Amino acid sequence: MTDFLATGSLPDEYRELAHTVRDFANQVVAPVAAKHDAEHSFPYEVVAGMAEMGLFGLPFPEEYGGMGGDYFALCLALEELGKVDQSVAITLEAGVSLGAMPVYRFGNDKQKQEWLPQLTSGRALAAFGLTEPGAGSDAGGTRTTAVRDGDTWVINGSKQFITNSGTDITRLVTVTAVTGQLEGKKRISTILVPTDTPGFVAEPAYNKVGWNASDTHPLSFTDVRVPAENLLGAEGRGYANFLSILDEGRIAIAALSVGAAQGCVDESVRYAAEREAFGQRIGRNQAIAFKIARMEARAHAARTAYYDAAALMLAGKPFKKQASIAKLVASEAAMDNARDATQIFGGYGFMNEYAVARHYRDSKILEIGEGTTEVQLMLIGRELGL
Repeated sequence: MTDFLATGSLPDEYRELAHTVRDFANQVVAPVAAKHDAEHSFPYEVVAGMAEMGLFGLPFPEEYGGMGGDYFALCLALEELGKVDQSVAITLEAGVSLGAMPVYRFGNDKQKQEWLPQLTSGRALAAFGLTEPGAGSDAGGTRTTAVRDGDTWVINGSKQFITNSGTDITRLVTVTAVTGQLEGKKRISTILVPTDTPGFVAEPAYNKVGWNASDTHPLSFTDVRVPAENLLGAEGRGYANFLSILDEGRIAIAALSVGAAQGCVDESVRYAAEREAFGQRIGRNQAIAFKIARMEARAHAARTAYYDAAALMLAGKPFKKQASIAKLVASEAAMDNARDATQIFGGYGFMNEYAVARHYRDSKILEIGEGTTEVQLMLIGRELGL
């Protein structure tokens, strides 16, 4: 991977994947993006198309129904989708990184055989229930509990801001819950909860600023009973395991963010070449040209950052700092580029029918989800020994 980091030339299999997903994004996703955004509707037909292409199985082995690819392949797909519709991109990212990946990384053979073929095929979605009203990055704030009762776990509590948790094809939620105390600290474990379990409720969907075609719900658990064998990984290791999932996920979110940043560049270039003011195309105005040049520089730098983090991850080397750097710079590039693109489009940029308006609303959450900007700065500082 280091070769194309230096040259910018992707190996054939990666380049062909990116082109295939780019065509799908332009031909299938783009025509319906504004409609689903306006209606706040989940794009089932688009998800079915991604499933048929095998995108939900990209980084998983063929024995579990996957495509036998790697995490970088997923990132390339997310970048291409993110150019056109962030809601669709986050549906794929969460379905793979937060939904299926914990089962693959920490599940036993029985759990993998039961769940992964459904999830890698895209026929079913899984969600990860971590965040609560008083807990997210702060594990100590977790209040959801799971109490052992014979050969079952009894779960009570609530979660919020959970992606892919209430669709018609959502089949599983992995939940973090306090399962006891150790030396005065909460022992947090992860437990698999099928969505048809009595007592589990996906509450009404949020009315969000952006990502309107992405499915996001608060969840409630009232005396939810699941078999003891639904424990995912070792008891008490749930939060630590999920932190490793977040490290990987930050690279994926960075890739999605780069797509959003690049999408704003592409839209601005097209508009600046067509729109005329004061007798000439606005792209000939140095103020506009320089603004777009800075946007391109941001997207390029952010892409290099996530390529670097992905290269380290695939090489089995430490990548926590690089993942945080990539997530930090890419999410800020997306937000900055969305703001600049909206300014370039003027009044049209304030109309929701234009892609730059959706990027303006959608991009802010990129600086918040899967670790805020402040959390990334904290992690980078820690890796520097501060």
